[in-house]
Amino acid sequence: MVKVKVERSDDADVTIQASGDVTIKEEESYDDKLLFVNAIAKPMAGKKLAKKCYKLIKKAMKHKTFLRNGLKDVQTRLRKGETGLCIFAGDVTPVDIMCHLPAVCEEKGIPYAYTPSRASLGAAMGVKRGTVALLVRQNEEYKDLYDEVKEELVNLVVPV
Repeated sequence: MVKVKVERSDDADVTIQASGDVTIKEEESYDDKLLFVNAIAKPMAGKKLAKKCYKLIKKAMKHKTFLRNGLKDVQTRLRKGETGLCIFAGDVTPVDIMCHLPAVCEEKGIPYAYTPSRASLGAAMGVKRGTVALLVRQNEEYKDLYDEVKEELVNLVVPV
């Protein structure tokens, strides 16, 4: 039997005391992930919109060619004229590798948003590795959720 004592302070630091050979990992909250976001990550999806995006990604993963992931794949598909929704990770370093993609999306009229964590994007796809960018194409299986997310992405305002 292992006794675990968890203390939380106002600064959201978590102290975990465990006796024995035990490793405990507390999942980061949405607000904790926002601390590591880049300066260019705007518009940032809110907590609810990010959850909807993750749900859409999970549904799109079931269909082979309706989810493009990775910087290079998304970049080439956008240049070839594929349409859909772009979802970017906000905690990418260095920023230079992907800072041109929002401009490409605006030029092509593709709605896009940032989510706080690339690890969360990878987890939504069902893989352990994180991803920088995703392009989700429309499919009849998840049309309602796709339209709902698209409408919210279009209405997101970029703070100046």
